[in-house]
Amino acid sequence: MKYLCLVYSNETALDAMPENEFWAFSDEHVALDEELKRSGHSIAAEALQPVHTAATLRVRDGRLSVTDGPFAETKEQLGGFYLIEARDRDEAIRLAARIPAAMIGSIEVRPVWELRRHEPRSGRA
Repeated sequence: MKYLCLVYSNETALDAMPENEFWAFSDEHVALDEELKRSGHSIAAEALQPVHTAATLRVRDGRLSVTDGPFAETKEQLGGFYLIEARDRDEAIRLAARIPAAMIGSIEVRPVWELRRHEPRSGRA
């Protein structure tokens, strides 16, 4: 089953890291992704540009509204993701716990709901 691991961290804290420490931290993420690829668990992994580059959009009554920045002001910002393949939720959590950003932020692990026409909405609240 596919799981999306959303990586949240504090951009201000990352910006404050000395450059060599930041690149070492980044290299840890790349090394983990390479290991997950070798083991067959990694589908995709990417870092995101800073939140000030984001745009949030809504369509209401056929009208598009675009706001610069993220959806909500928070202490931690979405900084990247890992899309992984895991046997079950427990394995996905074990794999996500190895993401280096978990030591300074948080990782949200969510199963992917693969959309198909007329698929029952099981698992939805």
